[in-house]
Amino acid sequence: MGLKDALSQGLFKSLDAFADPDGNPLVRFAFPGEAAKIEKTLRDLGFDKVINQVTGKFTRAMSSAVKIAKPLFFDAIKNMSFKDAAKILVTDNTHAATDYFKQEMKPGLMTAFRPIVDSTIKMEGADKEWAGVTKIYNAVPFINKPLETSLTDFVSARVIDLMFLMVANEEEQIRSKYELRKTDMMKKVFTWAEGELKKKLQKN
Repeated sequence: MGLKDALSQGLFKSLDAFADPDGNPLVRFAFPGEAAKIEKTLRDLGFDKVINQVTGKFTRAMSSAVKIAKPLFFDAIKNMSFKDAAKILVTDNTHAATDYFKQEMKPGLMTAFRPIVDSTIKMEGADKEWAGVTKIYNAVPFINKPLETSLTDFVSARVIDLMFLMVANEEEQIRSKYELRKTDMMKKVFTWAEGELKKKLQKN
């Protein structure tokens, strides 16, 4: 329960970030591959307005998809067993719970999340905007890697990875700072884990 509380606390922070993408550049849409180079090429060609439109639409689609998929992430945490939790609690890896969560849950989350992302991209009209961008970019001479025409998988993976990144950061903070343990269960469990880790290190 303590670990689940910690992971949930991290998820709440990441959900808040996606709800307000203007306040966190990390959760805004970025081009796949050599993002900065691609964006600069298109802006140099005079397509600033198109770039701003497509990045805005994809950012909103990402935010909407996360909002709809919120129960998926919390259900994934609920599926963590007691045995799994015990194994990853006493460790000097400050992201142990998140690493486990990511390894075990990402394939299932990708499968469930992909259609949600696809529908929100289409709802925003971002797929049509992106088709225009790829047509322009892929027509530029000497382009080594053409842009992908569909970004459903890319956006799905990026959103899920960002969620895990923020959860990992929160887990690290909770493990190191007592005041960030917001529930009694977290305080109890992580204080116990700290003590057990000290004993373990002293033996070694």
